[in-house]
Amino acid sequence: MRTVIFRTIAPYLAALMVLFSVFVLLRGHNEPGGGFIGGLIAASALAIYGIACGVAAVRRAITLHPMSLSAAGLLMAALSGLVSLFTGQPFMTSQWWYVRLFGVEVPLSTPMIFDIGVYLVVVGSIGSIALALEERESD
Repeated sequence: MRTVIFRTIAPYLAALMVLFSVFVLLRGHNEPGGGFIGGLIAASALAIYGIACGVAAVRRAITLHPMSLSAAGLLMAALSGLVSLFTGQPFMTSQWWYVRLFGVEVPLSTPMIFDIGVYLVVVGSIGSIALALEERESD
């Protein structure tokens, strides 16, 4: 299914999907969404881009091995739970910080860090599976 139209539109579609996945990731703590769903959308974008342009193009685009993304995400998710232990609270208790950026107060939290870790785990693992299947298919 590597038609000219699909090869032309796939990079733009993948970019929009990744942008939407970040939106779903960041709104997920207060509304439906989060790291898992956002990660699935981003991994789908990688799969579409891989089908259209080939696995080598995807590997050049992400620069890191997908399993490295998974490992970094797992570490980030685990470390987000440890922050509460330093305040004398149970593991995985939410911690909030309010940072002022450009005159706007931005709330940062350990649940958001955990969601970003889950996002990276899902993108890395599903992306790795999709790339391996696409490599095998193209041989």
